[in-house]
Amino acid sequence: MIAVVEIAGKQYKVSPKSQVKVDLLEGQAGDEIQIQMVLLKSDEKGQNCNIGQPFTGDKISAKIIEHVKGEKLRIFKMKPKTRYAKTKGHRQNYTVLEIGEF
Repeated sequence: MIAVVEIAGKQYKVSPKSQVKVDLLEGQAGDEIQIQMVLLKSDEKGQNCNIGQPFTGDKISAKIIEHVKGEKLRIFKMKPKTRYAKTKGHRQNYTVLEIGEF
C-alpha cells in the first residue's frame, strides 16, 4: 500500500510501517495521531487507486516516535568594499512519525 498525505502543509509519500520526518507537530513521543488529509491511496501495483478531490476521506494512523533537530545551517551575507558581513544560523525542528496500517 502506498498513500500520499498532507501533513503541516506539505505532501509526503508513505507506506505502512515506514518512518517519515515532518515539520514539528504538537504532542509527546508515543502519542497516536490521525492523518485525515489523504490525497491518494493505492496498492503496490497500482491496480486499486483511490484519488481524492482533494481528499479521499480515508484516515491513516501514525505514532510520534521522537522530536529531533535538523542540521545547522549557516547564512552568510557580505557586501564587498563596504565592510558589511553578517552571519546567522538556523536549525529546524522535526517530528519523526511511524505510519500505521491503512
